[in-house]
Amino acid sequence: MPDKLDDELRIALMRIARRVRQQRHDDTLSDSQLSVLYVLTHHGGSTLAALAEHERVTPPSMNRTVNCLVEEGLITRSSSPDDGRKVLIEVTDAGTELVNKTRQRRAEWFAAELSGLDTAEYAALHAAIPVLLKLANS
Repeated sequence: MPDKLDDELRIALMRIARRVRQQRHDDTLSDSQLSVLYVLTHHGGSTLAALAEHERVTPPSMNRTVNCLVEEGLITRSSSPDDGRKVLIEVTDAGTELVNKTRQRRAEWFAAELSGLDTAEYAALHAAIPVLLKLANS
């Protein structure tokens, strides 16, 4: 049975994640679509299967997400230069711009929130970073 710390920490992290997700440049994209754009921007071109595995969804679900992003002009599909049978999915300039603007908006929001902390709160949060990263990467 979780104790009070478990509940409070879990709820706080969920609320922070929700607040960060709300800071986006384009409100019409789903979290899944934006996540795919982030992956492609960060890791480069990918196959549908690799994207599905990375996002932990089924290939048909990823195909629907990719189709929407292609229709919006945010990603492209092309034959892989290594293997013409494979389809390579890549982010377009418009997709990269959307990701960059969303990152900037989120960074500005987070910086503003952090600036409201006093010195002790900021130090406590800074000290917690290694533990939070350990939990995030587990």
